[in-house]
Amino acid sequence: MTFAGEWQAWHTEREQGLADPYGWLALVSLDWLEDGPRSYPGLPGLWWQDSEAAYFDPQGASATYEGGAVTEVLRLELVNSGSGARVTAGDLEIEVARRSGYLIRVHDPKASVLREFRGVPAYEPSESFVFSGVFEPFDAPRPTTVGAVVEGLSHVYTAPGLVRFSRDGVEHTLTAFNGKSGGFSILFTDATSGVTTYAANRSLAVAAPASGGAVTLDFNRAVNLPCAFTDFATCPLPPEGNRLPFPVEAGEKTPYERS
Repeated sequence: MTFAGEWQAWHTEREQGLADPYGWLALVSLDWLEDGPRSYPGLPGLWWQDSEAAYFDPQGASATYEGGAVTEVLRLELVNSGSGARVTAGDLEIEVARRSGYLIRVHDPKASVLREFRGVPAYEPSESFVFSGVFEPFDAPRPTTVGAVVEGLSHVYTAPGLVRFSRDGVEHTLTAFNGKSGGFSILFTDATSGVTTYAANRSLAVAAPASGGAVTLDFNRAVNLPCAFTDFATCPLPPEGNRLPFPVEAGEKTPYERS
């Protein structure tokens, strides 16, 4: 398969993933839990948090968690900035996540953003935006605090090291975070941010390094984070120094929903 053909297959799979009926485009609300039990419009039972966990009391309503019926108070202690947990109620999935405090957000397969999804605009693939780089590990992984698209919120991620690459004889350095399924995730902005690409950030997955730390950065596969599509996401901003001074005219552009 050609370079362009491989990219097109990847892009098609990416769009199919975004069209998941319970994915990011299905979000219809976000609420921060309070210290005392309270109800939320359209949702079953009572929800609250303390300093350690989130809680859901179904109050006799029908709801399930991990395939089993919730018949008493459900306690969910989650990792800050990590994956969420989901409670199902009818055709809704209520995601519980920890972002300093706890939040709940509702995934509804009837969401208008999902219904009107037309795919993701992207630059035509170009091999000129594929770079060879080197991963340089820190002596020890560094907890790194970054801001978020939600004012006042921050995220803490583990940075195992730096990735260096050169373009037109100029070296660039990017902080890398651990990827969700191995390798690295690099959050970045560039000279297209806020012009043709989403202003806050894009993300690039980088495979684990080969011997000697060699890595490949294929910016044709730079993707938007959920916040580019919905206001109900709490995406991180890139760490300090992860702004490239040149236009990365590759990868996903600003979604149609934000144009």
